[in-house]
Amino acid sequence: MRVCRTSTLCVLGVPVQWTLLCFFCSATNSGKRWESLPVQGRMRKGRRWVYSDITQKGYEKKRAKLLASCIPHFPSPEAPGPSTSSASRHHRAHRSGGARDERYRSDIHTEAVQAALAKHKEEKMALPMPTKRRSAFVQSPLDTCTPPDTSSASEDEGSLRRKAALSAVLAQTLQSPDYWINRSVQSSSTSSSASSTLSHGEPKTHPQPQLQPAVSLLADVLAHTRIGKQPAVFGVCPGVPVSSRVSTKIQQLLNTLKRPKRPPLSEFFLDDSEEIVEVPRPDPNTPKPEGRQIIPVKGEPLGVVSNWPPALQAALARWGATQAKSPALTALDITGKPLYTLTYGKLWSRSLKLAYTLLNKLGTKTEPVLQPGDRVALVYPNSDPGMFWVAFYGCLLAEVIPVPIEVPLSRQDAGSQQIGFLLGSCGVSLALTSEVCLKGLPKTPNGEIIQFKGWPRMKWVVTDTKYLTKPSKDWQPHIPTANTDTAYIEYKASKEGTVMGVAVSKISMLTHCQALTQACNYCEGETLVNVLDCKKDMGLWHGVLTSVMNRIHTITVPYAVMKACPMSWVQRVHIHKARVALVKCRDLHWAMMAHKDQKDTNLSSIRMLIVADGANPWSVSSCDAFLNVFQSHGLKPEVICPCATSPEALTVAIRRPGARGAPLPARAILSMGGLSHGVIRVNTEDKNSALTVQDVGHIMPGALMCIVKPDGPPQLCKTDEIGEIVINSRAGGTMYYGLPGVTKNTFEVIPVNQAGAPIGEIPFTRTGLLGFVGPGSLVFVVGKIEGLLMVSGRRHNADDLVATALAVEPVKTVYRGRIAVFSVTVFYDERIVIVAEQRPDASEEDSFQWMSRVLQAIDSIHQVGLYCLALVPANTLPKTPLGGIHICETKQNFLEGNLHPCNILMCPHTCVTNLPKPRQKQPVDVGPASMLVGNLVAGKRIAQATGRELGVVEDQDLIRKVLNPSCHTVITFLSEALQWRAQTDPDHILYVLLNAKGAAVCTATCAQLHKRAEKITATLLERGSLNTGDNVVLLYPPGIDLIAAFYGCLYAGVIPVTVRPPHPQNLAATLPTVRMIIDVSKAACILTTQPLMRILRSREAAASVNVKTWPTIIDTDDLPRKRPPHIYKPPTAEMLAYLDFSVSTTGMLTGVKMSHAAVSTLCRSIKLQCELYSSRQIAICLDPYCGLGFVLWCLSSVYSGHQSILIPPLELESSLPLWLSTLSQYKIRDTFCSYSVMELCTKGLGTQTEMLKTRGVNLSCVRSCVVIAEERPRLALTQSFSKLFKDLGLSPRAVSTAFGSRVNLAICLQVDNFFLCPQGTAGPDPSTVYVDMKSLRHDRVRLVERGAPQSLPLMESGTILPGVRVIIVNPETRGPLGDSHLGEIWVNSPHSASGYYTIYGEESLQADHFNTRLSFGEPHTLWARTGYLGFIKRTELLDCKILMSSRHWEIYLESGLRYHPIDIETSVSRAHRSIAESAVFTWTNLLVVVAELSGSEQEALDLVPLVTNVVLEEHHLIVGVVVIVDPGVIPINSRGEKQRMHLRDSFLADQLDPIYVAYNM
Repeated sequence: MRVCRTSTLCVLGVPVQWTLLCFFCSATNSGKRWESLPVQGRMRKGRRWVYSDITQKGYEKKRAKLLASCIPHFPSPEAPGPSTSSASRHHRAHRSGGARDERYRSDIHTEAVQAALAKHKEEKMALPMPTKRRSAFVQSPLDTCTPPDTSSASEDEGSLRRKAALSAVLAQTLQSPDYWINRSVQSSSTSSSASSTLSHGEPKTHPQPQLQPAVSLLADVLAHTRIGKQPAVFGVCPGVPVSSRVSTKIQQLLNTLKRPKRPPLSEFFLDDSEEIVEVPRPDPNTPKPEGRQIIPVKGEPLGVVSNWPPALQAALARWGATQAKSPALTALDITGKPLYTLTYGKLWSRSLKLAYTLLNKLGTKTEPVLQPGDRVALVYPNSDPGMFWVAFYGCLLAEVIPVPIEVPLSRQDAGSQQIGFLLGSCGVSLALTSEVCLKGLPKTPNGEIIQFKGWPRMKWVVTDTKYLTKPSKDWQPHIPTANTDTAYIEYKASKEGTVMGVAVSKISMLTHCQALTQACNYCEGETLVNVLDCKKDMGLWHGVLTSVMNRIHTITVPYAVMKACPMSWVQRVHIHKARVALVKCRDLHWAMMAHKDQKDTNLSSIRMLIVADGANPWSVSSCDAFLNVFQSHGLKPEVICPCATSPEALTVAIRRPGARGAPLPARAILSMGGLSHGVIRVNTEDKNSALTVQDVGHIMPGALMCIVKPDGPPQLCKTDEIGEIVINSRAGGTMYYGLPGVTKNTFEVIPVNQAGAPIGEIPFTRTGLLGFVGPGSLVFVVGKIEGLLMVSGRRHNADDLVATALAVEPVKTVYRGRIAVFSVTVFYDERIVIVAEQRPDASEEDSFQWMSRVLQAIDSIHQVGLYCLALVPANTLPKTPLGGIHICETKQNFLEGNLHPCNILMCPHTCVTNLPKPRQKQPVDVGPASMLVGNLVAGKRIAQATGRELGVVEDQDLIRKVLNPSCHTVITFLSEALQWRAQTDPDHILYVLLNAKGAAVCTATCAQLHKRAEKITATLLERGSLNTGDNVVLLYPPGIDLIAAFYGCLYAGVIPVTVRPPHPQNLAATLPTVRMIIDVSKAACILTTQPLMRILRSREAAASVNVKTWPTIIDTDDLPRKRPPHIYKPPTAEMLAYLDFSVSTTGMLTGVKMSHAAVSTLCRSIKLQCELYSSRQIAICLDPYCGLGFVLWCLSSVYSGHQSILIPPLELESSLPLWLSTLSQYKIRDTFCSYSVMELCTKGLGTQTEMLKTRGVNLSCVRSCVVIAEERPRLALTQSFSKLFKDLGLSPRAVSTAFGSRVNLAICLQVDNFFLCPQGTAGPDPSTVYVDMKSLRHDRVRLVERGAPQSLPLMESGTILPGVRVIIVNPETRGPLGDSHLGEIWVNSPHSASGYYTIYGEESLQADHFNTRLSFGEPHTLWARTGYLGFIKRTELLDCKILMSSRHWEIYLESGLRYHPIDIETSVSRAHRSIAESAVFTWTNLLVVVAELSGSEQEALDLVPLVTNVVLEEHHLIVGVVVIVDPGVIPINSRGEKQRMHLRDSFLADQLDPIYVAYNM
């Protein structure tokens, strides 16, 4: 029952409704339990149990069995500790559950939260539960059928109601239509894209493809490879049934995103605007202050008492001499019984000994260790207050400045580094401690105290009595009259976690004690029970300083005693008839919960119950509940005295005890909406968002108070406005010691009026408290600056959010109500994060349901969205010395990825409302209507470039003399080139093949290669039954056999198709790709080796493919010595030479046709570009099956005559230094490799450069190291490679890249960096440019300086090859673009491919990709579309170079902006040290990020917020799904390129086995 009286008063001119509570009793929470959300998660059997998967796979399987076998029995979460009473046992039994923190308990607020949740009851918020691998976490959550926990309460009516509610919810969930609909969702199996991937980990089974489906699949693939309509990695793939891939969870996620955001975004904006974020328009309904300007409030005069001492030390000297046997301090042991009593005489004598020892015994007379004014750290535990008292007063008597700090428990203790900053700023080098405490400090193996993180070097001094020296008779301490010298330093932690020391002068300390004595009416000989920390704040001011001045007997109850016996302080009040008690709200709650067995307790002696944290708005509930319980034990309502304190201003205000029977002070019921705008508004409409605030009394005697705006200049607030309380008083701190800059902004504030003029010359001190002045000059506090969260211009208090979260029935989820609320700055605004400790026995579904309901409650009551809500295992959050949550350390762990949550829920779509404004489609500057004059179009230079002319080669190597020696014919066929070299220079070695040991296992001269090719030709003609133009598959490991087989096919007139052989340990994944290429190419024969032939016909192969339908298989290991009757010569050079099949990054298998003319021209172009001659040697470490790697491995040496040293990349897995050692041994000038090889060397040999140097590896001979790839150059990898091996002599300019595509295998190639920019040349590396990322998203290219904001480094893709012409084209209008535009790269070259190889005649496809024309400019020139976006950079030394941005079909369009996946992946990989690799793709407009976790699986959930943060910060995109997988899961092709579409298909088909999948709401 609650009896209340309502009246309307006037707060300084503004009407406010006040509720006078005469009697308050806590009502039983009868709010109806929120309906359970539909839960989609179930468990999967095996080592990696996963709660739900994206296709609901396994949802129906063995559910009953899992429910029966997966309910573990948990022990009590807390081991029983020592206890002396049944009350304490009952208290621990009650608190062992997840009972919420009663400091924030409010029945009214709980009812408001339940009412707010009831508004959402009709909405089915089917939020998708995250997918979690069960092995990733230690906790084993109970199933939903677990009986309700009763450890936190007895079997009372409330617990029975909870059981009934749970049963009803469970029954409703199991019988709801949504439940059966979700169960009926069928998962569709989708075959993974045919791809040639590097083998990672265990093989995975793939469905067996049939002949016709494979052929039709490739036809579908090729039919949809049109660049304009290409299925994108960032989009939905046409031809794939959407219903077969879209899972229930993604659909739920999309449904949650359909809700409009607050505030709504405008559709368009002006392109020339420099603003990045959307600025919300001011709401005209925003409440504004309407009162008059506040008048400074003056406290009562500080009285002058004749017997007040001139200094606090004088008071101690007086009581030590005149009242030596009077008790000063009583300390309790761990059981709550008195341990010892320190009299004033002992306190005085021991303090004298310590003072004498500090000044005379620590050093010599000529070189003392301490001088008056030096700072000394006091390191004492709370359980030993006597030693601290002696040390504190000993320092005062010695005139050194004590700096009390907490006892460090470990080197990595929470806040230890910041304590070190405090000690350093105060110049502390000596620490006082007790012998017991010193023994408990962590030590090194040598027995020395460890060097704590961030601490200065410390000298430790033990202050136990036996180590102190009795002062000589002629020595007396100097006790001057209190002055402005610093008396002591009290530490204070800021909102950012920085610990600073507040210096309190001697006169301030004395004046503060006098003001407390007057305000609290202290008398000599009174007894005070102190539960607070005696080293700081109220515990120090009342329990150590003011008590000594007034000869008060202080009974200290340490925190450890309160944990064991929560009623100990109440018992001390009862036993000692204490007049004053100093407590916090938590102590009221603990005592209230454990009072049942203490029926004889009498609290009538208390005249003042000081609530130290009464400034917390939620303390009113604890005070009322404690009064309701103990009023029958003699507690009078008027003795409860909340107060407001500040480390800077000390005591700000305190409520004076009222007269017997007088009405209780007024309370205000304020609107939280108004408070968020900083104004005072009475809540009369929506009671769900009301805040009841109690006063903290009047300001201290002798003080002057103002309310100023917390932001900007200290302007006086209006009477109905919330602001920061500032105080002018002699009884406050004077400065932040050693920090003069920060001191001025806090301790020397001059308030100004609305006109900006100062109201006087008196300096005020900021208190960090937010509040206002009520009727009768009563002070009301609604929050603190350190708990203030500024979100979108509105203020929210962290304590208010904690109270709302605790009101959402956290008993089953939150451990002991431990919740931390803070904000992180992400994308130009603060985002709210809530972290709570999860009970060990909480189930996944209960936790997820609780998080979902907290989102709803906070959104309804506070009108603000949460950014992240995380649950961590119990007792894992950093703790303060008294057991609270260390907020700053928790925030730091969250930002650094060290929080290790067990459940996490990100909600960026709701709270991020300042995303970039959508861009309109920009008009193209260069269009068909533009005037074309020479090289200029519309006044801009066309972005086009041309390599040097090929001309007619007059080299004798490439001229064949026929019958007439004066007639020369240029060789146009590679088969003729090999024949000619075999005749003219038969012993010249063309190829050297190395094994893992670096030994040459096989060499091939011109004659040997020619004879080997002839044998293969004879065998083909004899055994193959082949016709001219038939396709023949070459299935060989990297080696010379592959080269000989290729030329054998050319001699026979058949078309070779090189295919990577299947991996023997992973046939199920690699053999279907081989089969598909064979089927699609309609190969009439397979040339291979005997081991591979056995594999093709093995039982293991039969499990994946139909081995009975292989074409004719011929092994070429043992060939007869036969010569073919003739060697085939093509009638024209335009006939097909070979087929090049490759898997693109989208997972698509594409084959292109290469003619003899194109092959010959390509080889000639490479020869000229690389300056290749017969005397040259090059080293090749590439896969020889497709692209430029195949050309360099098999073709280039035969044409140019240089010697190629072949290094199979697989050999590097067993011998990492093989490639680098070969370069050094053979003095190689030019080498070609892939990114996979470079990454392998970088990661595997980066720390072994010294070992390589001792082996004699020297890379100074390397002129150029060219990376062969079809992607944007990986700048970070190439730079790391250059820096790591610089010590081996590698030139930093040696590494370069090549650029090719499917339509043209080699467009750019550069091997002359070393000579163009020799070592020693000053200036930046010319191969790297920096472009503005914002402009790049608009298809503009703007070069910026290194380090510029939003700059993106790009590496040049090399110099254009001879005979190649390149132009940058708008892919939509097909018109040429200017130099400053990003567009598609089109190429015109004689060595372009002839077209795609397909079994159907796709004439339109061929014309679109290989024979397309510009819409204007040069309409008759035929171009090939590469599908890559890029631009041209013109240099002084060379004509131009190409810089590639990304593939056209991988671009992600969002709000009219163009995003490149590699840029997002680069940001993601930098987000955390444990992210080994990442890949991104989209599905149904959701951005999905897949990250490989290289660390412990417990770090998996740490990556979710970090990935979301970095993508939002750097790319202004919201991540929809974050997938954490094992290393090696992201598929890559033979060139080391990520196959994002294959990854997407595997993810949707549930083939990734993820560690965790987070669905960002």
